[in-house]
Amino acid sequence: MSALYDGLIAPFAEFGFMQRALGGAILLSLSACPVGVFLMLRRMSLTGDAMAHAILPGAAIGFLFYGLAIVPMTLGGLVAGVVVALGAGFVSRLTVQKEDASMAAFYLISLALGVLIVSLRGSNVDLMHVLFGTVLALNDEALTLIGIITGTTLVTLAIFWRALVAECLDPLFLRSVSRLGPPVHFVFLGLVVLNLVGGFQALGTLLAVGLMMLPAAAARFWTSRVMPMVLLAIVIGLVSCVGGLLMSYHASLASGPSIILVAGAIYILSTLAGPRGILGSRIRPQRHRTA
Repeated sequence: MSALYDGLIAPFAEFGFMQRALGGAILLSLSACPVGVFLMLRRMSLTGDAMAHAILPGAAIGFLFYGLAIVPMTLGGLVAGVVVALGAGFVSRLTVQKEDASMAAFYLISLALGVLIVSLRGSNVDLMHVLFGTVLALNDEALTLIGIITGTTLVTLAIFWRALVAECLDPLFLRSVSRLGPPVHFVFLGLVVLNLVGGFQALGTLLAVGLMMLPAAAARFWTSRVMPMVLLAIVIGLVSCVGGLLMSYHASLASGPSIILVAGAIYILSTLAGPRGILGSRIRPQRHRTA
């Protein structure tokens, strides 16, 4: 019993930085994982990765003038993400290039520009902080920001839930019966940017999308219904955060990559053991044949 306490509970009970890291991780899971499910269902998973890199120049500009202050970097990242999203949509609508190609182009430019800006003033340590985050260094200001983002996301999802589900399943039908199609699309992109900015505080620009997409992708192998998929993605996100933080604490590993690796392990397990995974899809036809 003592070993169980020392291994699972003591790190969070005895250290304030672990408590703040856990609080931030829980808030991010509640917020980012549902957004990841809708990204996946809309076949926009790589768009989330591109948007994660798109916020880097804005965050880097905030860092250039104010250092690692949370508010300037957050506002800069938010503005940069919105600019890239609108720019990619603008190019795709006025040229022959598809939105995914224009998003990839903007993402590559943004990544290079952001790294260059950070390197103008910061050290390699600062660059690592911006790219990979420091979840164990979350302070009250960062937790407040992530909490606001989580609340905004959950309220917005509740308001636009039916429209978001309809657009995932049949966007042409939604446009034929309602004018909500284009506005919902941009509202959703706004939620993506907002959650990536929140994740940036804890996991950095390169890993923020991991907590958004891996739990969602893992949940897809266990259910085909949207609401259970969202709830399961949140649970997987929470387990990944707790497991990653404990692994980081006991093995003295980087916390952000540890969280994403635990989520990746759950994803691989789901691809094998989930009812809609490799083994499940092989067993099901055999049952039909024996019946």
